[in-house]
Amino acid sequence: MPEPVTPVTFPPAFLWGAATSAYQIEGAVREDGRTPSIWDTFSHTPGKTAGGQTGDVAVDHYHRYRDDVALMADLGLNAYRFSVSWSRVQPTGRGPAVQVGLDFYRRLVDELLAHGIKPAVTLYHWDLPQELEDAGGWPERDTALRFAEYAQIVGEALGDRVENWITLNEPWCSAFLGYGSGVHAPGRTEPAATLRAAHHLNLAHGLGATALRSVMPARNQVAVSLNSSVVRPLSQEPADLAAARRIDDLANGVFHGPMLHGAYPESLLAATAQLTDWSYVRDGDLDTIHVPLDALGLNYYTPALVSAASERLTGPRADGHGASEHSPWPGADDVLFHQTPGERTEMGWTIDPSGLHELIMRYTREAPGLPLYITENGAAYDDKPDADGQVHDPERIAYLHGHLAAVRRAITDGADVRGYYLWSLMDNFEWAYGYDKRFGAVYVDYATLERTPKSSARWYSGAARTGVLPAVETA
Repeated sequence: MPEPVTPVTFPPAFLWGAATSAYQIEGAVREDGRTPSIWDTFSHTPGKTAGGQTGDVAVDHYHRYRDDVALMADLGLNAYRFSVSWSRVQPTGRGPAVQVGLDFYRRLVDELLAHGIKPAVTLYHWDLPQELEDAGGWPERDTALRFAEYAQIVGEALGDRVENWITLNEPWCSAFLGYGSGVHAPGRTEPAATLRAAHHLNLAHGLGATALRSVMPARNQVAVSLNSSVVRPLSQEPADLAAARRIDDLANGVFHGPMLHGAYPESLLAATAQLTDWSYVRDGDLDTIHVPLDALGLNYYTPALVSAASERLTGPRADGHGASEHSPWPGADDVLFHQTPGERTEMGWTIDPSGLHELIMRYTREAPGLPLYITENGAAYDDKPDADGQVHDPERIAYLHGHLAAVRRAITDGADVRGYYLWSLMDNFEWAYGYDKRFGAVYVDYATLERTPKSSARWYSGAARTGVLPAVETA
């Protein structure tokens, strides 16, 4: 007889959530005073997104939020992470708030609380008001100052009811894909500006966290969500180990160095010295960035495998962040990225739950005693309804089971992981990929906007309701 399988059981207080972002789901881009963000501009620029698709309507969450919250409740979720559209609240990125914009988020929070769902607010998920980009964007210090004012506005409006706050989502993407490779908004390809943007995003985090705490109850948690990479060398040869270190500095150390330790890695400063002298790091900045965190959010999808290259690389980059002739890795043009072995998702990303365990344990060491949340994890597949209108996605169920089991293993190994937010609640506008990639646990018919929970949503519902991972059916 086969050995009985031990159930994978989570702590009783573990949060079972799903995540979304404003531009990807809200739509209503010209309603109630909202003005364009950099993603409105970028998606309306020919050739920037798949099929020229935009988030103008997205999945119309702005008008359908009550139904969407009811759907979350039906799935048994007890947490929901969403982002606020900066230009819906502050159309020019400065000055007083538009109250009707804030009112949408007040209503959303009230609806969530009424259904017993704990809201987690992300202040910035890549949608910088276009007027601030016109003034220079994240490479300019003033953008960080404007973010602090915006953080205070939203904190004052929602801080009495929302306990979990995230300043920035994946600042690496904002800086390195937005200003380096140009595959994300605003589409600039300026290596030195990439590093300036990274510093000012760090500064925005520190200033924003302080601003939030100045207007909110002390019980509230302030965190940041990092898409820290699991960077593995192709071999143990010194050149490959050095290549992995350089990418690790650019992917991880550039953010967690100042945020967690109060300093940029010396190896990062040395490797980028030909691009920038880092003179925009002013006295006191690192102390501001190093403001204590109440928790840390980790976003994970796939590991990276790198080596040294014998020749300078030319042509499109194959690093999992979209094809571009411009590298998102300033100062590391001679590092080669390799496809890691194993099954892949529709994004071409290798499925490797061990990377999530490795990431959690790394940050358990980097920030001992700091609670961790998995603020994004999920997979895109080519989901389609069957003849009965049902959407079966056994691949996503297997993906979720493997990664949640890795989270539980990390908890057993001493990590303080307190929650998991599946990416994403529903299919949506997937940035430069338009509507071609489906990450949702809930299927969206983009013609009718009808929502249909996939089989993975029902599977995840079982985990959320019981705290035990349901079995994965095998053929």
